[in-house]
Amino acid sequence: QVQFVESGGGLEQPGGSLRLSCTASGLTLDNYAVGWFRQAPGQEREGVSCIVNSDGSTHSADSVTGRFTISRDSAKNTVYLQMDSLKPEDTARYFCAAGMYGSGWCHPSAYDYWGQGTYVTVSS
Repeated sequence: QVQFVESGGGLEQPGGSLRLSCTASGLTLDNYAVGWFRQAPGQEREGVSCIVNSDGSTHSADSVTGRFTISRDSAKNTVYLQMDSLKPEDTARYFCAAGMYGSGWCHPSAYDYWGQGTYVTVSS
């Protein structure tokens, strides 16, 4: 059974930083494309940042490029999202997910296994 344990969300002021973690069990993240997605109230789920190929290449949304960084720790079977220079528009529920290599996409439809999500609120 595949499970993800996400942590690191919370309330942060604009300009601050948070680091999200997602530890997997039941699969080895190195063998999958992995990514972070978010969904704000009333909006569709969108890709934030993904490791899309086995060579470690990444794809990030324009809105977070230069501010968010995705990384993976193979020994811990964990994927991280370092979020810097947070903005109020980053407020959302953040999900980690894994899917088969090959699509090259950072789109929810390309990912099969999902965590429950962690809330991030950016507000002063």
